[in-house]
Amino acid sequence: MRIEKFSFGHITIDGVTYQHDVVIDRGKIRKRVKKPSKKLRDGFAHTPLSAAEKIPWKCRRLVIGTGAHGNLPVTDDVKREAARRELKLVILPTVEAIEELQKSSRRTNAVLHVTC
Repeated sequence: MRIEKFSFGHITIDGVTYQHDVVIDRGKIRKRVKKPSKKLRDGFAHTPLSAAEKIPWKCRRLVIGTGAHGNLPVTDDVKREAARRELKLVILPTVEAIEELQKSSRRTNAVLHVTC
């Protein structure tokens, strides 16, 4: 898998441009369904990434891209669950998260926020 381009509002992976947050789960790409986290929005002023979502846990390392400006909140329950599963959790602004993925994506999944 090759992430070719990222700019505010869209990301291009293997020639396909997505205009929404993406989840990379063992090489497959799907849209992030944030509805389960929407109820937490008021407490964060933004819909956070929470463990209520379908997080791609089957990995050794989970990279979370927090957006172009790093504004996506990641709830403590995600951090606790990652620790419980003994996987490395890497939380970075999306540009830096992509760089991290390009270094090594082996046994790595990701959630990439494409706006703020």
